[in-house]
Amino acid sequence: MDLQTFRELLTPAGAALLAEACQAYDDASAVTLATRLRRHHPADLVAAALTQAALRRRATAKWGDDAARMYFTRDGLEQATTREVATYRAHRIAAHLTTSAPATDRAATGVLDLCCGIGGDLIAFAAAREGAGGERTTHAFALEGPIVGVDRDPLTLEIARANLAAFGLSARATVEVADATRVERTSYAVTFADPARRTTNRRVFDPADYSPPWSFVEELLAGTACVKTAPIIGHELVPDAVEAEWISVAGEVKEAALWSGELRSTSASGEPVRRRATILESEKSGPWTTPRRVSVTDADDPGEVPVCGVAPYLYEPDPAVIRAGLVGAVAAEVSGGLVSPGIAYVTAERLVGTPLATAYQVLDVLAYDVKALRRALRDHDIGQLTIKKRGVELDPPVLRKRLAPRGSRPGTVIVTKQGQRAVALLVEPCGRGRFPETDDDA
Repeated sequence: MDLQTFRELLTPAGAALLAEACQAYDDASAVTLATRLRRHHPADLVAAALTQAALRRRATAKWGDDAARMYFTRDGLEQATTREVATYRAHRIAAHLTTSAPATDRAATGVLDLCCGIGGDLIAFAAAREGAGGERTTHAFALEGPIVGVDRDPLTLEIARANLAAFGLSARATVEVADATRVERTSYAVTFADPARRTTNRRVFDPADYSPPWSFVEELLAGTACVKTAPIIGHELVPDAVEAEWISVAGEVKEAALWSGELRSTSASGEPVRRRATILESEKSGPWTTPRRVSVTDADDPGEVPVCGVAPYLYEPDPAVIRAGLVGAVAAEVSGGLVSPGIAYVTAERLVGTPLATAYQVLDVLAYDVKALRRALRDHDIGQLTIKKRGVELDPPVLRKRLAPRGSRPGTVIVTKQGQRAVALLVEPCGRGRFPETDDDA
């Protein structure tokens, strides 16, 4: 889709076509639908409408029902921030700007969003400034000053502009075509950047291949900035004066965010935070509602964690906690230890409701042996089997086929190491603790 075709999609006729395509779209009948629509509309416009219809369906995983009014490119959707994360980040920045020096006392105000893409974060920044319908928010701090999105691709930027309009936020944020590395930044209180991590045909994992490159990211982090990166970023790449935060929603790590300058948080003792894991509760409301959340930092980690035998309860830390290297914080909270050194399973004598980890009651501890496992599944009448593993090499689908469970109850087997031997733990999920009620600070 080129820029002109997208602009035609925004006209009344194009919007009507898009609405028809979205209502009738189905993957199985897309070709038939395209043939029918091309009888009355230009082929390139039909193709653009059907692409948007397909992308909107995929985007519901990130933006819920709001995806139905948004516009996307394939790469833009792939890299776009999920609604919960974008909202949380915008409110953390807004909280900083609100609780620091008043806007009238600062030489720089507002937020500069570099590499803004289709505008997911830009929408959240603008929505944090004011609520829907232009009303001031009562549940979040308001961003003061200009909010400007920058991208070098004219089509992507036009899509970002259209998405702002779809949320009624055009008056609160602007966009401009520019090279992110050449934009003047000193007049903004905060710079946010989301470097491209995709080429035309593949995902980029090496930060040296980001666009703009990692050297530019390091330049941004020398000031007051937040940079979104892939969650697999190595700890050794994070500059010493930067806080790295791994963020997850519904048990999946969505990204890592690097916070520098005035945005870096401090612990209760006043020490700058180095690593943070934040788990957000999945929410279904608008992007201006702060998700409930829980965080742990390196200040909560006691350091060396004891290794002990398998106790009555097992805890699987949230992936964000594992990525942040804060499994020790979970062990401290539940008064437990590790099943095996270097493996992120915590075991404890008591059940503690914590949103930082999924808890399991241990029903049986077995040597990792297929025959012994098969007997245990039969004894517990287990047929619907979930297999988890950590620290051992195995293929869960192959193991499930070999075990051939035929019972009537669901069950979970965790295969891991205890010392030097592989063990199979037959467990029953106890779930997670409830998220705490939070204020609107970040």
